[in-house]
Amino acid sequence: MSKPHTTFFPGPSQLNANLGQYLQNAVESGILSASHRSKAFDALSAETVALLHDRLAIPADYRIYYTTSATESWEIIPQSLTERGGLHIYTGSFGQKWSEYAQKIRPESTGLQYAVNDSIDWANLPLTDSHELICITQNETSNGTQVNAETIKQIRSLYPDLLLAVDVTSSINGISLPFADADIWYGSVQKCFGMPAGLGLLICSPLALARAQSIGDRKHYNSLLVLEDNMAKFQTTCTPNVLGIYLLNRILTTSPNVLDLQDTIMKRANQLYQLLDDATGGISPLVTNSSNRSTTVQAISCEPELMVKLKSEASEAGFLLGNGYGKWKESTFRVANFPAISETAWQQMIDFLSVRIA
Repeated sequence: MSKPHTTFFPGPSQLNANLGQYLQNAVESGILSASHRSKAFDALSAETVALLHDRLAIPADYRIYYTTSATESWEIIPQSLTERGGLHIYTGSFGQKWSEYAQKIRPESTGLQYAVNDSIDWANLPLTDSHELICITQNETSNGTQVNAETIKQIRSLYPDLLLAVDVTSSINGISLPFADADIWYGSVQKCFGMPAGLGLLICSPLALARAQSIGDRKHYNSLLVLEDNMAKFQTTCTPNVLGIYLLNRILTTSPNVLDLQDTIMKRANQLYQLLDDATGGISPLVTNSSNRSTTVQAISCEPELMVKLKSEASEAGFLLGNGYGKWKESTFRVANFPAISETAWQQMIDFLSVRIA
């Protein structure tokens, strides 16, 4: 079988079409041999941070830190920003894992799970005096659910005394995010940035940084205050993923800003959901509540025999459909709707499904 030219797996995902050239440019530039304490790296880092602020519309007073992955933030957040714990609200596997990991660090943390099609009662959250922050998975990669911007704004309004932390691993750089309405945002580059895995981003508000300063945690190599000490010079605590930072810089420089990307992503999502809503014969969207549907990851319920057939035929046609995950592993497949997937490839996938599920 020939190598599929497009993958719809939701991470690691389809690479930016220009990545090969950017890799060659990185080697030729000499930056990969430069010290991470050099002026050359400082300049690259500073420019990349400025590009992130500009292209993603991140407020100027929010701080951006490099991490090794989104999951590293599962550790940084409870260690540096809580003394007791937080309330974790989630629908799927990744939100649950974040909650369980936080509980190992801060046992007073609690989790609140709700079904993929349920609307949570945000005005009546089971908060206690032990909760110092609210944690939500804005885009749940395992099941294609999403918390919309208006809901995030409402949570901020209802609970102004608590920090608000948001996992945007599979949506950052795919949709516009209301950064000013939360204090901590984190994600990684192997999804909507169209890059290989190995680089994460942690974004913190002035309020989050003030909380970290009041707690004063410096016991860990990746304590937020230690990250801040280094990022004040656009440096990192450890030897960083310089290649990842360089590639991120080039992608941000050459790609449309997030508002333009969002227009395309939303049109595609609406197109696929309309097709699935009209489908017959054992296939349908996992998330039937339209207000809960992700724009960047679509989870599709499918009869097992049909799913095997679709995946096999898709591979023969030159692309890969994503597997299900967690409790939905055997009953769903997933479609990544990320910017690196070309319009031609997206339409090929839509045409492929249209003739098989209509």
